[in-house]
Amino acid sequence: MMRILNAAALAAGLLLCAGSALAQNGPSKPVGLIVPYPAGGPSDAIARIFNVPLAKELGQQVLVENLGGVSGARAAQKVLAAPADGQLIFQGSPNEVILAPLANAAVKLRAEDFRLVHPVADAVMVFLTRKDLPVSTVDDLIALARNSADKPLSYGSVGVGSLYHLILESVQSETGVTLTHVPYKGNAPLLQDLAGGQVDFAVLVYSAAMGAFAEQGRLKVLAQLGAQRSDLLPNVPTVAEGQVLKNLSYTIWTGFMVPRSTPEDVVIRLHAAIGKTLHDPSVRAQLAAQTQRPSAPMSLAESAKFFETETARYRAIAKQINLQPQ
Repeated sequence: MMRILNAAALAAGLLLCAGSALAQNGPSKPVGLIVPYPAGGPSDAIARIFNVPLAKELGQQVLVENLGGVSGARAAQKVLAAPADGQLIFQGSPNEVILAPLANAAVKLRAEDFRLVHPVADAVMVFLTRKDLPVSTVDDLIALARNSADKPLSYGSVGVGSLYHLILESVQSETGVTLTHVPYKGNAPLLQDLAGGQVDFAVLVYSAAMGAFAEQGRLKVLAQLGAQRSDLLPNVPTVAEGQVLKNLSYTIWTGFMVPRSTPEDVVIRLHAAIGKTLHDPSVRAQLAAQTQRPSAPMSLAESAKFFETETARYRAIAKQINLQPQ
């Protein structure tokens, strides 16, 4: 009898230890998903597609927090300043973790400070203009810019050093036109000002809100920047279908990141949970409604290689246009 009781006690102890280990691998309280832009933009929409199914996989609430400013780096810095325990996840893109440090002297972080747990979505970017700008193609837009040297056209972006800013700096270098840059804290306020006619045009991630504005005649979507027309926007031509910017081709990805020093077991748990949400049919359908593609499955090693390659690529673009910290 004593042997049976001892065996039972040992088994209970092992189960208790296993339970403790499992608890340590996952979050022990609600998780913050930090979005580096104000509510209402495509980044915010992605977060709100993922937070409920991700919470289900993690066994804890996932609370979305919007924190705009400093080209998205303000939110990135908040995550890096917090304990590296997986309780804060950064929803990042090349804009905040790769490009912002190259453009803004106040941003002290580097891409190497983060670990990409898994990319989650790829987006289509488009040229769009205020409704009454007298253009219907990107070629028209460049021609108008050439004829407006005395009063340069204004373009908005989500901040100095963002990919959208770099693209249009590159366009100026390639075409010789002069434009006026107007930085915003995020996509949503820029889209509102564009629909209100306060800024002439922008390059932005396509969103459902943008599509609604276009249908209402409040702005015009001229072209998409992918090498080929996305099947999510089959009626919008590519920039390469014109004559002036035939080699202009970009898409942009979003991923969930944590500080590099986050314990490996926590990263593995987050990676598994994110991977499962990416297979959720509801998540995939909601991303498509936002003109976003779910990212392909990646192992942690593949995510690391992808992040390393993308960091090198965007740093090369910044060097090509001689981007300097300001």
